[in-house]
Amino acid sequence: MVNYSTALLDATFSALADPTRRAILARLARGESSVTELAEPFDVSLPAISKHLRVLEHAGLLAREKDGRIHRCHLVSEPLKDAAEWIAHYRAYWEKQLNALEQYLSEST
Repeated sequence: MVNYSTALLDATFSALADPTRRAILARLARGESSVTELAEPFDVSLPAISKHLRVLEHAGLLAREKDGRIHRCHLVSEPLKDAAEWIAHYRAYWEKQLNALEQYLSEST
């Protein structure tokens, strides 16, 4: 198995645990957006959205560029790829275990 940084995986999964942050990432997957545009669909304050964006930045899932007074954000997908690979590794492990259990149960009946 590829060695992943525990801290980076923890930050990624922690960031993905919140539905607002997942919605922000889904929006950014369609392309770059300003902070104000990202905040539009949510019934929360702009400072609350900024806190969510800082969590995503800390996890390496979002990059911000300042253009005058406008902050533009875009998705950084590498941490998502690492998390998907980590999940795939354990999925293969558990599928193997469950297949062995299924075979054992079918042979014992």
